[in-house]
Amino acid sequence: MRAKSSKPKASAERVVKDIRRATRRHFSAEDKIRIVLEGLRGDLQDSARFPDDQCAL
Repeated sequence: MRAKSSKPKASAERVVKDIRRATRRHFSAEDKIRIVLEGLRGDLQDSARFPDDQCAL
């Protein structure tokens, strides 16, 4: 029986991290300020704050 190597797993995890980093959503400075202020006020639901999200937060 051969010993399993952890090298492919580490490589696969690195690929997944790279994909997530590349596809991460980028917010403008104005959007970031708006999101923070709306969160402090607490007047909007998450679904209204992020209309294009498929899942609820």
